[in-house]
Amino acid sequence: NNYAEENDRYHAPDNSTIHELNNIANRIRIKSILSTCESKSGHPTSASSCAEILSVLFFKEMKYKVDVPRDPSSDRFVMSKGHGCPALYAAWVETGHMSMEQLMTLRKFGSVYEGHPTPKIDFIDVATGSLGQGLNLAVGMAYTGKYFDKASYRVFCLMGDGEMAEGAVWEAMAFASYYKLNNTVAIIDVNRLGQSEPTSLGHDTDSYKRRAEAFGWNTIVVDGHSVSDLCKAFHLAKLCTDRPTCIVAKTMKGKNMLGQENLHGFHGKAVAAASKDEILAELEKLVSQSSGIKLVPAKPIDDAPAVNISNITLSSPPNYTKGQKAATRQAYGVALVKLGRNCDRIYSLDGDMKNSTFAQDYKKEFPDRFIECFIAEQNMVGAAIGMATRDRGVVFCSTFAAFLARAYDHIRMGAVSQTNCNFFGSHCGISIGADGPSQMALEDIAMFRAIPGSTVLYPSDIVSMERAVELVANTKGICFIRGTRAATPVVFDNDATFAVGRANVLQQKKGDAVTVIAGGVTLGEALKASTLLEAENISITIIDLFSLKPIDKDTIMSAASATGGRILTVEDHYPEGGLGSAVAEALADETGFKQVQLAVRGMPYSAEPAELLAAFKIDATAIAAAVKKMI
Repeated sequence: NNYAEENDRYHAPDNSTIHELNNIANRIRIKSILSTCESKSGHPTSASSCAEILSVLFFKEMKYKVDVPRDPSSDRFVMSKGHGCPALYAAWVETGHMSMEQLMTLRKFGSVYEGHPTPKIDFIDVATGSLGQGLNLAVGMAYTGKYFDKASYRVFCLMGDGEMAEGAVWEAMAFASYYKLNNTVAIIDVNRLGQSEPTSLGHDTDSYKRRAEAFGWNTIVVDGHSVSDLCKAFHLAKLCTDRPTCIVAKTMKGKNMLGQENLHGFHGKAVAAASKDEILAELEKLVSQSSGIKLVPAKPIDDAPAVNISNITLSSPPNYTKGQKAATRQAYGVALVKLGRNCDRIYSLDGDMKNSTFAQDYKKEFPDRFIECFIAEQNMVGAAIGMATRDRGVVFCSTFAAFLARAYDHIRMGAVSQTNCNFFGSHCGISIGADGPSQMALEDIAMFRAIPGSTVLYPSDIVSMERAVELVANTKGICFIRGTRAATPVVFDNDATFAVGRANVLQQKKGDAVTVIAGGVTLGEALKASTLLEAENISITIIDLFSLKPIDKDTIMSAASATGGRILTVEDHYPEGGLGSAVAEALADETGFKQVQLAVRGMPYSAEPAELLAAFKIDATAIAAAVKKMI
């Protein structure tokens, strides 16, 4: 009832404001055309369809500081349709934060104004361009704003209609409505035309409305080129306090671009030289004389709290007994709780696997800092990246390592976003046993090692797991910790020190025949193999690699040089891209080393863990046999 009453009392902007908003929209179009013509590439028609939306957002609706784009209390904007970024850059030129000279470097060598937005630009929080991810990022920002910062800032996400075919969008829609993120506004730019053909729904805005409503969103259909309609829609969104709002904006691709409006075949193409002057002349006619007012963004309320996420430590050191057996995944939960006791900005997200990943321990102690994302890994990862923006917290995502593969594109884009986000993948390898290959992560190390700037840690016992969690909480970039389902023996003292980029030599003496490098469950197997070999008067050096990226090349070379250059790597992972590959790559430019790689070769199946380790020749017996063969 209050919503309806406020609707009735709505006062439209005066004619001068409407006039100026239209002028800004057409200047955005002109600047988008000029910059894409200069670079001879880009998406001016996609920029043109959203010009009025950006004009109203940046000069009527959003509250932000032009000179401090990442101010923690300012509204957030995510341009999910990243290819339309010439319009976004042009909008920032209109604010005065960016110069026209900077805009004209679009897509050029050395320019931060790339073909799709990245946080190299100070007003960009997250990279977009791989479609269907922007709303995942936005709902993470909105969750932080509502539940952690408890601040008044809002989050706006502009999406293209083509990306509405992506399932990740609907994961985000479900998440936002479930958590009642009324500080979220999604705008769908329904311009009808995709890259190669029209979208599946075309201009059927009613279908978009019904779908968004079915996912629990307050939904408003507008003419996306009517600034007055847009102003009212954003006003109504602000009044809706129990759910997020989706504005379905019917637009025309290439709006006001002579000979290109609402026509197929112009996607991703700069305006041809022969058409440029005529199109710009028509647009200049639409930019009528100034009404005499200058629209400026409203200032935000400075109510986002100060945050300190530096030098985070465990509240107490590991406290275990050498030789006791426990799964490293258990220590993940313990370590999270210890971090949470020292820092109230540790956030844990899980995809309905918390009783397996032991993230449930964190939920029990800090329920307000745990986010259940359900079986929607793409949204979980995207939301986590959004939560980590503007340094509002230290974020951990957990699930079975195998299921992170589903969200790999989000993780990949997280690196482009320069995110500081931590991932824990449990149930890796064939050592999980009877669950079978669908649950066995055997490519996860390869996945995360391939991410630029990533850190990959593989703790082999519960002592090193606690320290790994502490380390990644203080490490920039994407970090991945690999966890085991199987129990492994404690091999480190409680006061052992660990570091990113450093391996641990567990045993070494003069006369060792081979350097065996292992991690996780295979470290225990290597130790058993050592006992078998000692009975035959053969001794081996054993290295717990721990840090797969960056890798400790010096320790490996030093140990291997003392064993005649002989290296045996053994891992519960496919041979491609795993532990053995990491060692081989580290030594690729060196001579005098011979490496044999034991890994999971072929498709595994259900069986007991010991049976699988033996069948795929990564158990103690196989290690001992490989050592003897090498010498």
